Amino acid sequence: MRTTQAGKLFQGLPNEDPYAHLATFIEICNTVKIARVPDEAIRLNLFSFSLAGEAKRWLHSFKGNSLKTWEEVIEKFLKKYFPESKTVERKAAISSFPQFPDESLSEALERFIEKDSRPWVL
Repeated sequence: MRTTQAGKLFQGLPNEDPYAHLATFIEICNTVKIARVPDEAIRLNLFSFSLAGEAKRWLHSFKGNSLKTWEEVIEKFLKKYFPESKTVERKAAISSFPQFPDESLSEALERFIEKDSRPWVL
């Protein structure tokens, strides 16, 4: 699927954002409509083409049709590439970031995102 390949393939690298990848993938899949084929089937069949390297090997490590629903794929994908430890780490970074007395919340958030080079999903 050339449309998916035109976007950046997800490799499972630490600097990649799995939530952003899923959002882009779903956006692309939503442009594909096939009569009497559910959106879930399209996503399940095309997801492999949005991955490369370690992430593609990870997906192919599941035997046969062991991932039967799109929800299962999302759950396992996020558990692998956005584990609970990342959530805890990001919550701690947000909680400890100071907002200056004369700074609005949106200004503080902008400064926080600029300071931290990791991709953030808000």
